[in-house]
Amino acid sequence: MYDKMFKSDNEKLSILLNQVENHEIQLPDFQRGWVWEDTRIRALLASLTKGFPIGAIMLLESGGDYNFKCKNIEGSGDEEKEPNLMILDGQQRMTSTFLAMRSKNPVNTVTDQNKHIKRYYYLNMNTVLDPEVDRYDAIIAVDENKQIRENIGRDIVLDLSTRKKEFENKMIPFNILSNQNELNEWRNEYQKFYNFNSEDIKQYQDIDDIILQQVVNYEVPYIKVLKNTPKEAVCQVFENVNQGGKPLTVFELMTATFAADNFDLKGHWKEIQDKFRKYDTLKKFDNTSFLIAMTLLVSMRKNKTVSCKRKDVLNLNYKDYEENEEDLINGFIKTYKLLVEMNIFSANDIPYTTQLIPLSVICTLLGKEIENVTIKEKIKQWFWCGVFGELYGGANETRYANDVKQVYEWINGKDELPKTINDCNFSTMRLISLQTKNSAAYKGIMALILGNKCKDWINGSEMGLQTYLDERSDIHHIFPQNYSINMNIDKNRWNSIINKTPLYFSTNRYIGGNAPSEYISKILKNKNISEEDLKSFIETHMINYELLKNNNFEAFFNNRAKSILDKIEKTTGKEITDRSSENVINYFGEKLV
Repeated sequence: MYDKMFKSDNEKLSILLNQVENHEIQLPDFQRGWVWEDTRIRALLASLTKGFPIGAIMLLESGGDYNFKCKNIEGSGDEEKEPNLMILDGQQRMTSTFLAMRSKNPVNTVTDQNKHIKRYYYLNMNTVLDPEVDRYDAIIAVDENKQIRENIGRDIVLDLSTRKKEFENKMIPFNILSNQNELNEWRNEYQKFYNFNSEDIKQYQDIDDIILQQVVNYEVPYIKVLKNTPKEAVCQVFENVNQGGKPLTVFELMTATFAADNFDLKGHWKEIQDKFRKYDTLKKFDNTSFLIAMTLLVSMRKNKTVSCKRKDVLNLNYKDYEENEEDLINGFIKTYKLLVEMNIFSANDIPYTTQLIPLSVICTLLGKEIENVTIKEKIKQWFWCGVFGELYGGANETRYANDVKQVYEWINGKDELPKTINDCNFSTMRLISLQTKNSAAYKGIMALILGNKCKDWINGSEMGLQTYLDERSDIHHIFPQNYSINMNIDKNRWNSIINKTPLYFSTNRYIGGNAPSEYISKILKNKNISEEDLKSFIETHMINYELLKNNNFEAFFNNRAKSILDKIEKTTGKEITDRSSENVINYFGEKLV
């Protein structure tokens, strides 16, 4: 049997505001800032005066295993105190109500155009009971000086800056309506101001009977999530009720959890980012993925069930994080070096950023052993199988966990191959559909071409880490786009990965849109390069020079497809079984073997 995790009831709004003021009710640190506009606040106050429901709030009992750091609701003061309850849902309504009805300071809000303003709110006694006046229009907002000005601020059209002026204009301040004693005091002074005139007393009494007592005694339904509720359930509840806002990340939740240990995870992550920015492939790695990697590392080192689902990350404790952080950062740096060896030089060139999660953990676990050539080749084989099997494109938590455990055990002598290697299955016809950089396999093939020690066609230098980045290298057509269109070559062919290769920016501009025979002739004539050298440069890109030189697209296309397939087979250690299939023969006109 599960313990009951929640209960529901009603509570007076005034009592809830007392608890906010006394800091018995606070916000968990992962709650974002208060953002309501002036018009929404006025609409909320109008609903309260009519007794309309403003929605239930959801509260969380303190003292559970989540141990979130909390913060006071805006405007309630800076006193540090352990709360009894935290708001999971209803932050905007509770904060708006507290600021408008309890705080004696102006409400910091914004216009519909997002201009920052300060407002006090009043109930207009002269119009509030008029059936022809919309209740919203009976809610009056004035500036921080308790005035309304027009004519670019030169003319004061309403002044409520003193109690006397409130009485004169018959405006009841909302910031006394949650406290019966303050309201009674205002009423007594009001009646005295009007010399206890019977008409004025009756006007007030009618408003009090119909509206004010309704506001003073307004009850709010609430759901209280009990402290025995697991952290995972608390976070799920928060996300379910917060669907209208920006989704809450695991990192934000863990920031609130670690803050209870006086550890600023958000600030610390910025320090890690500064370290990662020195390495091009790590520049875009995100904080939640880092926590997932940490969870995998901790579970491996503790010989626990290896898992990194959301609940596992949320159960990561600060002590384990602190003990393993430096090792994991070094593991990521080892990952960077390994990616460079595989000719992946920048964040945009990584086939699957998600695959860096298990890769970084494996590198961390191996430590100095990562320098062993045999071990390194095994890791590379697993990596390329993930890329060319296109296995990291969906929800990957199970694969992360399996790969970390299975690759590590395989490296340490277990005969069974990791599932990712077994699952890898590249199809020959996939080469045709690889048309853009968005695909992991597309980026993978570019890395394999660079790994063939390919050279720039004019400069002749090998396209390694530094030159690749310095020369603004990118992927370009071998048979140029304009030429291919003019020759009526099928776009699926000329725009596929088979007809693309990495080139320096300057070289691609020099080639232009001419036929290969023309740009080869142009290079030989103007760049003082021998044909023997140019042939050797071009062939490092897995291109048959003679077929290119003779503009023989069909033969070039098939020849290069074979070369790419050979390279994929070599790096994955997996045979591509459909190279002689009927589909391949029909499309290419021959077997690609």
